[in-house]
Amino acid sequence: MSDITESPSTDSTGTDAQQREAIAQAVDRLSLEEKVRLLTGETAFTLPGNDAIGLAPLAFSDGPTGVRGLKFMGGDAVALFPNATLIASSWDDAVAEEVGGMLSEEAHRQNIHVVLGPTINLHRTPLGGRLFEAYSEDPYLTGRAASAYVRGLQDGAPDAGGTGRRGGGTGACLKHLVANESEILRNFMNSRVSETALREVYLLPFEMAVQDAHPWAMMAAYNDINGVTATEQDHVQNGIVKDEWGWDGLIMSDWFATKRTVESANGGLDLVMPGPVGPWGERLVAAVRRGDVAESTVDDHLARLLLLARRTGAFGTDGASPFASGMPAPDSPERREQLRRIATRGMTLLKNDDGALPLAGDGPVALVGRSAVATVCMGGGSAQVTPPYQVTIAEGLSARLGDRLTVVDGVAIRRRPVAASAEFLSDPVSGEPGIRVTQLADGGREISSAHSPVASLSTGFDDPGQETPAAVRLDAVLGSGGTVRVGGIGAGHWRIVVTGPDGAVLAELDRDVTTEGFDPGEGILRPPAFSEVIELPEGSRISATQTFRPVDWRAVLAAQPHVRVAEESHLFAASGVGLATLVAEPIPVSDDDALAAAEDAARRAGTAVVVVGLTEEDETEAADKHTLALPGRQDELVRRVAAAAERTVVVVNAATPVLMPWLDAVDAVLIVGLPGQEGGHAVADVLTGAAEPTGRLVTSFPSADGAAPAWSTQPDERLTLDYSDGTAIGYRGYHAGDAPEPLFWFGAGLSFGAWEYADAALTDDDGMPAVSLTLRNVSARASREVVQLYYAPAEAGQPVRLAGYTNVEVPAGVSVPVVVRADPRLLRRWDEAEGVWRDLTGGEFLLARGLGDVRARVSWG
Repeated sequence: MSDITESPSTDSTGTDAQQREAIAQAVDRLSLEEKVRLLTGETAFTLPGNDAIGLAPLAFSDGPTGVRGLKFMGGDAVALFPNATLIASSWDDAVAEEVGGMLSEEAHRQNIHVVLGPTINLHRTPLGGRLFEAYSEDPYLTGRAASAYVRGLQDGAPDAGGTGRRGGGTGACLKHLVANESEILRNFMNSRVSETALREVYLLPFEMAVQDAHPWAMMAAYNDINGVTATEQDHVQNGIVKDEWGWDGLIMSDWFATKRTVESANGGLDLVMPGPVGPWGERLVAAVRRGDVAESTVDDHLARLLLLARRTGAFGTDGASPFASGMPAPDSPERREQLRRIATRGMTLLKNDDGALPLAGDGPVALVGRSAVATVCMGGGSAQVTPPYQVTIAEGLSARLGDRLTVVDGVAIRRRPVAASAEFLSDPVSGEPGIRVTQLADGGREISSAHSPVASLSTGFDDPGQETPAAVRLDAVLGSGGTVRVGGIGAGHWRIVVTGPDGAVLAELDRDVTTEGFDPGEGILRPPAFSEVIELPEGSRISATQTFRPVDWRAVLAAQPHVRVAEESHLFAASGVGLATLVAEPIPVSDDDALAAAEDAARRAGTAVVVVGLTEEDETEAADKHTLALPGRQDELVRRVAAAAERTVVVVNAATPVLMPWLDAVDAVLIVGLPGQEGGHAVADVLTGAAEPTGRLVTSFPSADGAAPAWSTQPDERLTLDYSDGTAIGYRGYHAGDAPEPLFWFGAGLSFGAWEYADAALTDDDGMPAVSLTLRNVSARASREVVQLYYAPAEAGQPVRLAGYTNVEVPAGVSVPVVVRADPRLLRRWDEAEGVWRDLTGGEFLLARGLGDVRARVSWG
């Protein structure tokens, strides 16, 4: 019988004692085999139910930027949210909580019990590919945002009238536990991190969320921590999270992350994902029979699963559905307004000489750049969703400025082929935008044929109950002619035949495409590709057949002498996953022609808005960056436009830092992140002054490649990545002199207002130190300020750290009193020798708009 206890704050039906007893009785009614069966997924994103104990199947969905549903690729249209860094850049708990409530509504609409988010790993180095999905380089800001997000998902967010709550009842899943700040060889690399840094920095966001919001689930990472893989981390999972923190939730594995049977079961992992096969099942039953794993350990895992099921309405509800009806559609007016407003709240103004923004109310404007006409609204990997639409910046600003605006495409910014757009193709059978997907068995027998609104699909993973195809045929008709890039993405043998409108064969491509490297995650999330450029007339038909050749990851890994993988590792189950993507994209003008056209448009208009940025090639799961330089000739584009225009505004369509060698030549710089499906409208609102950019940076921008406290994400020859920066992550390390001063500090941001800080004084807030001040808006418009409180301890070796912040809206010319409380979790240090927390006292508090703009200092102690 399990002795799990439940937090009183989360009890929703019956008393704690009654619920514990109901869970214990359910566990006792099951045989060992039945218990273990419930501890591995049934499919890619679902868990099995058990009618005998009243347990319904549970459904999980990836969720940091939208609740994708049960399909990894090609699912139904869902709302695409602004990315995590953009949400965190608001520095506003209410925004993160509203996002959580909206995601819960999206989950209710799709019958999803648990959303796999938020991602609360840190921006240790700006090269991390998955930073767009995480909040910040700072653990306190990350913990605040995560706690608000979790509250919105699980408890619901306040409605517009403030009289009730919307959403709620959806489980949040903090990920990835822990020290998973890079992507290269993440299945095999070892993060070597001191216990002090682990406690004070990397576990702090998890600790804050547990204490402030009580998430119902966590996800163990792929990597090792100090030589022990995350799914087997007894010290972290059992010792800290479950025992020290007293947390009663469930820890699941990341997908295919469980390496060994006995060690993971004893190490605190509660659930293996995905299913139906994995390293538990019969192996775990045998381990219990041998005495290697106590049955009481299995009981505790199951009790935690049943508690999650009860909280999400899948257990103990007598069959009643936990899902509310009437949720807003992803393209409803309500969703459009919310997503547009939230995106603007995080946009950050870094430079604004002579009031370049907002744009003047009259006169011509030139809008330039590939990211203007093909705005990147989301990152890559498991955070991708299928949105109902995506508004480009060109579309949004055109709607605002009308014929005042001239739009000019920019230079190329991609290095890899991309999936064909439904706007460029049509299904040859139905005529709908998209493609025709035909799945084929051995010998060519047709399994299924259906329309797809997207040009990508996965097989052998998220299609339970369906015969696994040996091949797939992707058919499409081109909506326009010209120079077209044609190809495929995915391992296997490809044969592509292109015919003209009259049926004549125009091109034939025959390629074997193989996966490189030895990391299954990289092979799946960053599959190999090929393409060729062909001149084609409008109405040409592409028929691409991909014959799958599953990768034998067991053989691949056996050939790597420096990698040791257990025989039962879940990684080997990834061999059956097939991915197929049709490449068909029009090739725009050459870079030289684009540069010349941009210069001409800028000269004629006088005012130019240049949109530069990264793509999902750079900001993605399963890959890290190697430079912060903008891809392609974008820096040259900015320089040439700035030389031609009278006034130049640069919009950066990227979630993470980029280099700005042209900064002195331009008048304004606006960071807009990956702004979601309403992105173009949101950017236009800020550029024209309909909304104010009140965001603040969540990560410092280095002045050059390598000029950061931590840089490389490449593990050494032993596959170890040393967290040598210790607790001096990001701005802390810059402040300590561990790297040259950044181009822009964490916390920087201008907005359209201007501020005076006065009368700063130390005060007391419920027994904890706080700083009071008078804040005056000295601008001519109402504005919002983020008052940031940093603590610089007197103790040697202790870095400065963000200890509190608050948002304040102030009318023009008005002064208001403000108090910012220091969070006690930032006023302590870990005593590694004694294994206990010690209070920090003495030093000073700093009121700052980022540490590059300190407004007041107050002594403490």
